[in-house]
Amino acid sequence: MHDTKERLSLFWIFALLNYLYADVVALFAIAGSPNSFGSLAPWALMGSAVLMEIPIAMIVACRLLPFRANRLANIIAGVVLTLVNGFLTFVPPLAGWGRTPALPEYLFFATIETVCTSVIVWQAWTWSGVEAAVSSERMVRQPEAGITSS
Repeated sequence: MHDTKERLSLFWIFALLNYLYADVVALFAIAGSPNSFGSLAPWALMGSAVLMEIPIAMIVACRLLPFRANRLANIIAGVVLTLVNGFLTFVPPLAGWGRTPALPEYLFFATIETVCTSVIVWQAWTWSGVEAAVSSERMVRQPEAGITSS
């Protein structure tokens, strides 16, 4: 897989699956806990929805956006999710603002997610216009699948 668009899309799928499974594991931990938890405020639920929509949208955006917009969108989305995830997971316990948001398995997922979004930012940052142009030209020159020229 030499196409950066494909690679970035694949990284976003990988990150999204880790986000989702980490949330499922956290829900199992909460459901099995003897402590009673109150419901989250509507603003917190909306914030979570927006944060999850970013990697979902980036899967498609990586495939459809032109080079400059694609590169910028990946850098911005990757930085935002890296900072939010890193801050919410690692900063409060290190700063003494309370314990971690969840169990060791959640920290495991959060580390993978943070590394993945950091890789996305690095891939987008180092993505050159020359590579994008060559990739686009290669796609234009390839005949449609199943059609042969006589």
